[in-house]
Amino acid sequence: MIDDGAFRAPARAAGRLQPRRVQPLRALRALRRLIANKEDTTQVFEIMNALAGSSVRRGYHKMLEQTEGSRQAFKMIELADRLHDRPWLESLPQNSVGRAYLDFIDERNLSAYGLASESQKVADSEIEAAHPYAWYARRLRDVHDLWHILAGYRTDALGEACVVAFSLPQTRSAGFGLIAAGVAVEAARARTGHPCARAILQAWRRGRRAAWLPGLDYEALMAEPLDQARARLGLAGPTLYDQIPVELRNSLLVSS
Repeated sequence: MIDDGAFRAPARAAGRLQPRRVQPLRALRALRRLIANKEDTTQVFEIMNALAGSSVRRGYHKMLEQTEGSRQAFKMIELADRLHDRPWLESLPQNSVGRAYLDFIDERNLSAYGLASESQKVADSEIEAAHPYAWYARRLRDVHDLWHILAGYRTDALGEACVVAFSLPQTRSAGFGLIAAGVAVEAARARTGHPCARAILQAWRRGRRAAWLPGLDYEALMAEPLDQARARLGLAGPTLYDQIPVELRNSLLVSS
């Protein structure tokens, strides 16, 4: 996530938000641009938009089928605003998920509004519409860094790929699958002698085995001890990722 402390959401206009037409060629072009420049976060949203299909609609209706998920859907809290509330974050207990999040963004000079700003750069994005499906899409966008923390992946190139792979079974969005597969292929071609591609596969498996995260009460989760939250959600450590040298994790997508 990039920093954009000055971000303000535009006025949200109502919309119908029908399932999006899948655009595989657009997604592949964006993937090539992302692999050439891993800092070009806008390409992630290009891919997600191109391959979204009906995944957002399905995810939102899955929330409605759950007791806590339906409660969160009724409240429609904008998580980016909550995560930008520094006094609230500072009031949370030491060793909590929230304090780990605060350390995470401070270490990297990030803002909760960073990804929100990037997502608006996609020309046909409807993510800011005043519609329950758009709210759910914003929710998935805004929990990205929290999933880094819960799953134990840093923001190097491999860590980002692992969070994307982890997100695939959680969201069933084909965009996550394309990005994860693209990076895994690059990692396998690199022949580093380390299990980079297998770390991405392990991340996918961890996402499949974990509790379903989109429907959580994130305000309550932020006050929970991090280790306790990970255990409750079925998130053991990323053992293969942890084996890979730090300097190698960020070299997988360096353009030549």
